Amino acid sequence: MSTVKIRCAAARLKLMAFDVDGVLTDGRLYYGEDGQECKAFNTLDGQGLRFLQQAGIELAIITGRTSGAVAARAANLEIRHLFQGVADKRACLVALLDHLKLSAAEAGYMGDDVVDLPVMRLCAFAAAPANAHPLVKKHAMFVARARGGEGAAREVSDLILTAQGKFESILKPWLSDGKA
Repeated sequence: MSTVKIRCAAARLKLMAFDVDGVLTDGRLYYGEDGQECKAFNTLDGQGLRFLQQAGIELAIITGRTSGAVAARAANLEIRHLFQGVADKRACLVALLDHLKLSAAEAGYMGDDVVDLPVMRLCAFAAAPANAHPLVKKHAMFVARARGGEGAAREVSDLILTAQGKFESILKPWLSDGKA
């Protein structure tokens, strides 16, 4: 896929949705002796999601599993659209788009496994981490250099912000010498 097509699709986004396991995490599942599930999230990814929100892009998490850790992370990042235990991610996104009065041309999704393909193929912008299933990478418009849970979502966030011409203004407070 050409860089121009990727940037054009990213420039139109008003909603970016993410899978969790293998995208916002490394895909491994950790269970304590009590059966409690634990997940590790990357802070670079989290900051990228915050930047997207700051730029006015709606965020959603659509995942097939249900986890208290995911609910806690979504709350921490103030992600309003959290859908867990979803069997049909495509139908979930279609309903969300209808609710937000957006079209699929204004939506993106980042997934890593074949169960993500229907929703990825619906969206104008589809992304995958470096360690996604080969078939998913084949259907992704953009494949990050980073692996899931290791900054892949941040790469996507930075790409979207750059395509929309918002990256520099988002970073300005941290690049300023304080004399602005």
